[in-house]
Amino acid sequence: MWLNCLFGFAACFTVANLYYNQAILNQIADTFNVSFEKASSVATLMQAGYAAGLLLICPLGDLFPRRPFILGLIAFTATLWIVLCLTTSFSVFAGISFICGITTVTPQLMLPLVGDLAPAHRRASSLAIVVSGLSLGILIARILAGVMANYTDWRNIYWFGLGVQYLVVILMYIWMPDYPSKNPEGLNYFRMMGNVAKLLFTEPLLFQASLVAFLFSATFTSYWTTLSFLLSTAPYNYSSLDIGLFGLIGVVVILFAPVYSRLVIDKFIPLFSAIMGLGVELIGLIIGTFIGSFNIAGPIIQAITIDLGAQFTQIANRAAIYDIQPRARNRVNTGYMVASFSGQLTGTAVGNRLYAEGGWVYSGAASIAFIGFALIVCLVRGPREKGWFGWSGGWSIHRDDLPPKKGEPTPSPREESLEEQVEEERIGV
Repeated sequence: MWLNCLFGFAACFTVANLYYNQAILNQIADTFNVSFEKASSVATLMQAGYAAGLLLICPLGDLFPRRPFILGLIAFTATLWIVLCLTTSFSVFAGISFICGITTVTPQLMLPLVGDLAPAHRRASSLAIVVSGLSLGILIARILAGVMANYTDWRNIYWFGLGVQYLVVILMYIWMPDYPSKNPEGLNYFRMMGNVAKLLFTEPLLFQASLVAFLFSATFTSYWTTLSFLLSTAPYNYSSLDIGLFGLIGVVVILFAPVYSRLVIDKFIPLFSAIMGLGVELIGLIIGTFIGSFNIAGPIIQAITIDLGAQFTQIANRAAIYDIQPRARNRVNTGYMVASFSGQLTGTAVGNRLYAEGGWVYSGAASIAFIGFALIVCLVRGPREKGWFGWSGGWSIHRDDLPPKKGEPTPSPREESLEEQVEEERIGV
């Protein structure tokens, strides 16, 4: 539990690097004497850097020992961060922001490590703690930045980010376990990169989970992008502070996710949990879309159910895909995250465009379609199906890999060894 919480803390305050600037772009523009449009490029560059890091750096977790790799990335980012605290050149600030975005991918290296360290029957609840830390970082980064910038100089949030990154390095150096390379014989980097795309189109489970991630990520960003447009106009006319407080709704979900994972996802097949999460999300979307234009209960219900659905489906997906190829977990995670990030970009673009065309109902209808399609994707392939379509292997929602209950026979070491040998032969070890 302590190690899970440590990884959750580290994920929180490393991913926060990407979001501090979003609440203070106007003040950044004033300080560097640039237009707001130009200042907003800082947020774009940081997100673009993160996307590049997902694709180019994360697969290396399958090659390098994770402890020195993760510690080195955090320390490198923290050292570069000093420039962001001090520079008076906007070009330098924007360029360093891009580089820091590339190296701020350590949470996506820690999640596959949790998949390696946690036993199968506790993997979902362990992942839930780290994913919750990740989500909390996205939330509190904007809140802390807004509060600090409102009462002090905006640079102080960057000094805070610098200090907390070095704190993460110290804590991880003391307690992070040393885990050997998953491929000590080495891998060809370019073949490894090609393997990421190959996995998406040769592993049905990964393709299914990635397509679902694309769809619920598009819904998530479409909602949060268009919400400010809805609430800042009639009949609500809310202030920026009031709109920002909607982000606090996510705290309830973040705190509940590990409990749900322990009680449900650890006991039932991940697909069951994903379908439950998407079902809750669909109900909330329908309610929020059709009453949100005139009743504030609509956006509130929608926020709660979107957060719940996305969080639970995300954890279930990760718990499922980390069983695909144990020696390629970082490449599997890279493929999954590229699909998820692409969904975020799509949701932002589609949501904004449809809101401009027909308002809240148009953008909400697109989100309903996204989640409806995600449910269809979940239902066309069962949890034990080896192929691309079908439900062979049974309909039971209970997991097959739980440890035997008290009094039940346990497999002998030889049986376990044979099972491991079969798995190694399947993945080509």
